[in-house]
Amino acid sequence: METLFKLLILLEKHMVSKPIDQIEKELLKKIPNKYLKNIPTKWERVGDVLIIKLSRELNEYREKLGKTYADVLNCKSVLNDKGGITGELRKPDVEHIYGSKNTETVHIENRVRFKTDPAKLMFSSGNMDERIFMSKLNTKNEIIVDMFAGIGYFSIPIAVHCKPKKIFACEKNPEAYNYLCQNVLLNHVSKIVEPIKGDNREIASENIADRVVMGYIGGTEKFLDKGIKCLKNNRGIIHFHGKYPEKIKLDFPLKIFEDKAKKYNRKVRLIDVREVKSYAPGISHFVFDCEIK
Repeated sequence: METLFKLLILLEKHMVSKPIDQIEKELLKKIPNKYLKNIPTKWERVGDVLIIKLSRELNEYREKLGKTYADVLNCKSVLNDKGGITGELRKPDVEHIYGSKNTETVHIENRVRFKTDPAKLMFSSGNMDERIFMSKLNTKNEIIVDMFAGIGYFSIPIAVHCKPKKIFACEKNPEAYNYLCQNVLLNHVSKIVEPIKGDNREIASENIADRVVMGYIGGTEKFLDKGIKCLKNNRGIIHFHGKYPEKIKLDFPLKIFEDKAKKYNRKVRLIDVREVKSYAPGISHFVFDCEIK
């Protein structure tokens, strides 16, 4: 019994503590103890770049905090999230607080490599499950239009894992388009993914797709008419993203789909609904898989 007790003590001493515990321990020496309760306990990691959100009272200690988080989590750069994602092009409002000012990085996920710059472009780890879900679709011989391709969030995983016939990846943001082109080459899918620069309402090919991906939140409804036009004979599957109150997550979006489909003498079948993540209290990011038939 005594031997077992000693063994347990030895194991406890050698147990690896949680990263936040190590961060708190280091910060005890660097910032007033009264502020420890306010340090970020969650963070976004994109490749070797870290994004944290500091409260106002921690602002004067941001460099010390940045160094501590970088050292414990082994990151080259740390960014402070000042205002989330803003504007039609979904740009992050961040400031560099520690480490290399070259924040370009390669994020590896599900055997896919995403080259990006988190200081300039959005990358949400909260969408990982949806990216993995899309990488498991049966898209053999399909033609796909990705209306909001970004750096290839959905186009690249689909191309790498599902091998469809063709993906036309539309992107308006010049920075994102640049990384989309690089990621096509980085993941060896140039025969499948064709990046197209511009507003999808103007440059997306119509009457061509078996499947349309609409991976954008915030006014996605405005693009639904174009999404239906991209489908062959206005028939096929649409993966439609949007943010809605949880209480009306089905009624409102489906009504929009049905109204749009009537213009083309088509009906809508709901295949699936997935909650990607909470967006705000009572509001979530949802994906609606709908068949237009």
